[in-house]
Amino acid sequence: MSKLSPACYHTTNWSSYNASLRKRGSLLIWIDKDMTRRAPHGGRPGRPPVFSDAAIQFCLSIKVLFKLPLRQTVGMVGSLLKLAGLDWPVPDFSTLCRRQKTLAVQVPYRRADGPLNLLVDSTGIKFLGDGEWQARKHGVQGRRQWRKVHLAMDPATSDIRAVEFTPSRDGDSPVLPDLLGQIPEAEQIGNVTADGAYDTRRCHTAIIKRGAVPIIPIRKNGRLWKENCSAARARNETLRATRYYGRAFWKRWTGYHARSRIEARMRCLKAFGERIMARDPDRQTAEIHIRIALMNSFNALGTAESVRGA
Repeated sequence: MSKLSPACYHTTNWSSYNASLRKRGSLLIWIDKDMTRRAPHGGRPGRPPVFSDAAIQFCLSIKVLFKLPLRQTVGMVGSLLKLAGLDWPVPDFSTLCRRQKTLAVQVPYRRADGPLNLLVDSTGIKFLGDGEWQARKHGVQGRRQWRKVHLAMDPATSDIRAVEFTPSRDGDSPVLPDLLGQIPEAEQIGNVTADGAYDTRRCHTAIIKRGAVPIIPIRKNGRLWKENCSAARARNETLRATRYYGRAFWKRWTGYHARSRIEARMRCLKAFGERIMARDPDRQTAEIHIRIALMNSFNALGTAESVRGA
């Protein structure tokens, strides 16, 4: 019996995809000449801010993109503005540090036609301690600390639509309702795909409330729930289908394996650095949101379109 060969995929838009990759290396694509640099007067007591949130986010995006400390970021931004022929003032490093703590990062995204399908997963990211190579080579010298990043991705556009940043001790399933809460109520959700860690009543209830279909594999040795709500009935249908057709067939039938795409996005998230530079939780949250904004901006420039070959 011959062994089945793996599926082959062909990229159909090499020309535009190559052009988008070149644009990602351009230094000046991050500068919007129509951007409001000065902060509007809010009418509150005290000294008003000088720079707008958009200006601060632009500077911090350059910091994250090139992995720079704050002082080097100021020099880099000044050089970019000079190359662009813009006579704009540059915030100093203390202003960037102070504003990062309270910055409401604007994350761009695109909407595809039809209901929104979400892929949900989480990953850990380090902010304190030795690197992996140093720990293996010389042993762990001090305490290593992690945070957890929870993401919800739209597979139609590859954009991240929701993000939560929690301590490492927090589980995955309690965060799913908060992720769904970031999606506007007027936007219809088709299905939510997640791994077995989300096989809980809270997750199924949150998904059913949004009118979506949960694609969550049942945990090993999972049993039927008491069918006293629609979430329990939907979950029991999944369990019956898994028992009747088998776990492998159920995953292929429901398209569960598409969840591997969000695992690839985790790698893109860590391409900006295996650890986050900030130490304060609020600044760490802003740094993660800026990484997500950069990833979505790269997607907007163009992505590969692949089709499965024969």
